[in-house]
Amino acid sequence: MKLFTCSVLLLLTITFINAQQKTPGTWWRAQLHREDGQSIVFNFEWTTEKGKPVWFIRNASERIRVTDIKTLKDSLIIQMPLYESQFRIKKEANGLTGKWIKGGAVKTSVLGFTATKGSQRFDVVASETSQNIHGRWAASFTTNNLPEQAIAEFSQHENNVTGTFLNPTGDYRYLEGVIVQDSLKLSCFDGGHAFLFTAKVDNNNAISNGWFYSGASFKQQWHAEKNDTATLPEDDVAMYLRAGEDKIHFKFNDLDNKPVSIDDERFKNKVVIVQLMGSWCPNCMDETAFLSEYYKKNKQRGIEIVSLAYEYSTDRERSLKTLRRCQQRFNVTYPMLITGVSVNDSLRTEKTLPELTQIKFFPSSVIIDKKGKVRKLDTGFNGPGTGEHYVLYKKEFEETVDKLLVE
Repeated sequence: MKLFTCSVLLLLTITFINAQQKTPGTWWRAQLHREDGQSIVFNFEWTTEKGKPVWFIRNASERIRVTDIKTLKDSLIIQMPLYESQFRIKKEANGLTGKWIKGGAVKTSVLGFTATKGSQRFDVVASETSQNIHGRWAASFTTNNLPEQAIAEFSQHENNVTGTFLNPTGDYRYLEGVIVQDSLKLSCFDGGHAFLFTAKVDNNNAISNGWFYSGASFKQQWHAEKNDTATLPEDDVAMYLRAGEDKIHFKFNDLDNKPVSIDDERFKNKVVIVQLMGSWCPNCMDETAFLSEYYKKNKQRGIEIVSLAYEYSTDRERSLKTLRRCQQRFNVTYPMLITGVSVNDSLRTEKTLPELTQIKFFPSSVIIDKKGKVRKLDTGFNGPGTGEHYVLYKKEFEETVDKLLVE
């Protein structure tokens, strides 16, 4: 009887998958439903590889390949390749329905999920007129009546808009959306970020009444003015060596529970990049992708990289699970160390790297010369979603390391 039941469930699963796969590469329009009535919209392509279901989540030019799709009774469990993030969905008459579940530092958030077939992100009629917001904007986000400066960079083709926001510590990754008449809508979903931006485009030089929705409940106002020369403040996020210090010292266990110290032989007479990161942080994942590739190409030149992970929890097994996923996703071959200190610990710097002033943002990095001295402290990371800023970041990073190698 149990064997028969399992066979029926398997048949139903195959039928379910094939029903969504009438033609290779079926596009879906998904929505994450917040309690305040806002929905964070994204698109994914449902296809098969070697007979197995695969999702490709789309954010502008980005495609996130999702292969961990399993059956549990009458549901499908879709585990995102990074983060503590998964979907539990069922087939209904009008499409898909279920939940998006994401682990957090304090609690797990759950949002309702629905999806219907279609590649369009937001409703728009091609003949509708719109403003033109292509270019660079000085943006301001408001939290507790305090402004936070940012830069918005948009590319517009007819009604379609892509772009990102940059702040002193990083970026909001790949955003995709539309302008309908004077209404702007942009969104992003990558398993870590779930973003929706709305605003009114007053004219080609002013955006007002903006709202930024993130995850299950976060909400923030924003506005922007066209400014081709807008810049960002850096002093408020900078990190420094404390007076009298020129080196850092640490010893933590790697993912195999083996102790690794900056004083180990492998780091001596090498240029060392110490990445301060967390597996919960999308910008950290972009930086890890860059550093992993850079290390493979340059380690023979006398370069070492080591990551210090500040996770949501001090539970090693929980941290290990998500960090392993990160390690495998980006084929990381340098040591990844678990600090055992929560990212929300107000004393995280004092407990891990007391030679530094406060670690304010993630990712951050410490670049050390061949004598073991700290030569550069870098806060933030401009990822591939920022286009030319990503290219510039890589160029400056490589120039810094190259100079230290010839000293």
